[in-house]
Amino acid sequence: MSASTAVKKSGHAAGATGRKARKPRRAGWWLPYALLAPAVIFELFIHVVPMVTGIWMSFLKLTKMFISNWGNAPFVGLKNYQVALDFDSAVGLGLLKSFGITAAFTILVVGISWSLGMAAGVALQKTFRGRAIFRTLFLIPYALPMYAGVIAWKFMLQKDSGALNHLLFDNLGLPGTSRSG
Repeated sequence: MSASTAVKKSGHAAGATGRKARKPRRAGWWLPYALLAPAVIFELFIHVVPMVTGIWMSFLKLTKMFISNWGNAPFVGLKNYQVALDFDSAVGLGLLKSFGITAAFTILVVGISWSLGMAAGVALQKTFRGRAIFRTLFLIPYALPMYAGVIAWKFMLQKDSGALNHLLFDNLGLPGTSRSG
């Protein structure tokens, strides 16, 4: 009987730690990040920045005097939350009632929409005469928000009375002449 000992070969010098060697980066490793960057930036500007701004505004004492220039409103800390959560006061009770109505409305609308959508989806699985017409009718609500968005942007970008023209020339004072009345 013979005993053999196998020695594991490693590319490390004697006494070196057993760390794995890092693989070299492939060419174009940055491309996925570059393609995602615009979406991440737009997500920040469209959702995260307004949300953080709203949270910051909740710590300010906004009145009619400061609503148009909320950056100069005095800081009150958690006092707004203290007022909102005091359910013995009229403000707290009104906010609680408003929250209850909003929650009930949300549950009701989501429940009805989900139920009708599932029923329509199951009903349209079977082949029958006129199925294409019904599928088209069910897709109209998906197209309407896009149409409404196009109309809204058309109004905002009007040359004579658009909101963007008003912002750029009247509020920011960019050189040129404002065409809004």
